[in-house]
Amino acid sequence: MPIRMKPFLQALSPAPPPRLAPAGPPPIRMAANENPLGPSPRAVAAVQAALAEIHRYPDASGAALKHALAARVDLSPAHVMLGNGSDELIMLICHAMLGEGDEAVLAQGSFISYARRIQAQGAIAHQIPLRAMAHDLPAMAAAITPRTRLVFVCNPNNPTGTTVGAAELLAFIEQIPNDTLIVVDEAYIEFVTRPDFPNLLPLIRGGRDNLLLLRTFAKIHGLAGLRLGYAFGAPDLIAYLERARPVFNVNALAQIAGLAALDDTGHLERSLAHAARSRAVLTDGLRELGLTVIPGETNFVAVAVTDDQAIATALAQRGVLVTPLSGWGLPGWIRISFGTDEENYACIAALRAILANGDSD
Repeated sequence: MPIRMKPFLQALSPAPPPRLAPAGPPPIRMAANENPLGPSPRAVAAVQAALAEIHRYPDASGAALKHALAARVDLSPAHVMLGNGSDELIMLICHAMLGEGDEAVLAQGSFISYARRIQAQGAIAHQIPLRAMAHDLPAMAAAITPRTRLVFVCNPNNPTGTTVGAAELLAFIEQIPNDTLIVVDEAYIEFVTRPDFPNLLPLIRGGRDNLLLLRTFAKIHGLAGLRLGYAFGAPDLIAYLERARPVFNVNALAQIAGLAALDDTGHLERSLAHAARSRAVLTDGLRELGLTVIPGETNFVAVAVTDDQAIATALAQRGVLVTPLSGWGLPGWIRISFGTDEENYACIAALRAILANGDSD
């Protein structure tokens, strides 16, 4: 093409298309870590009540939702940033923090968006292999150089579901230079049961200005389709990142749904109970097939298979969509999101048939 393109952006592979099942009944969607119980009923009611006002622009500051989020964690609204999903927040962070030739450190085998957003800025993504399928924080700390401006830690980690404990993560944070931003992605924090899981909010309250926590309404609250994420950080950091944000990045219905979902404790409790039941069913059922399973602390499990692409394709042909992880740096693993009770058992049955028939060869 005659127009001048950024070579580092042109070098990125296009975003992979969604894996589609053959024509026929709607597929069983177990690839995107969605809430199988659906959205918060309170959020649905609030959105329905607001539909007549969608000719109005949303509140560009998201003031009501920021106040509600801040109040729940004893912060001020100035500590809160809203995004059109966590992925937009990751993109804005990389845009605000990285230039061509800068460096960022992250785990190889973590959320695929980190590396893509880093590389889209012309920056260098230093990807450190996982250790026991979890972040190798000592190795990540050792990879920091004077050119490192950004570090990503996904805790719990997507796609393995593993976590790092408080002592290890706090020690890691103390090793990072003050001029390097530490982003801890806590998208699945509501599912965690680990007793020593790190609570990093006191660091934010205490004025730590190189730490940013990412969270989302997509998972436990079931609002993935509305795209709503948020971040907690020092007010000066938030004010700086807001400069990169589009004015109306979070739509009106997402803001209204988020407010309502925060108060829907019934939906939260049902979702957590279902996740615990699904984790047990899938872990036990897949291990009975002779497969290695990482139960994790999320709403999915990671499963070792011989050929992740072939298994995912064979499952899709049976109407079950899962995520092969070779493209995430974890060849030979698939990620299976929790479905309804019926979907969980259907997935196990489909895998049993595939393994018995050798359909993944």
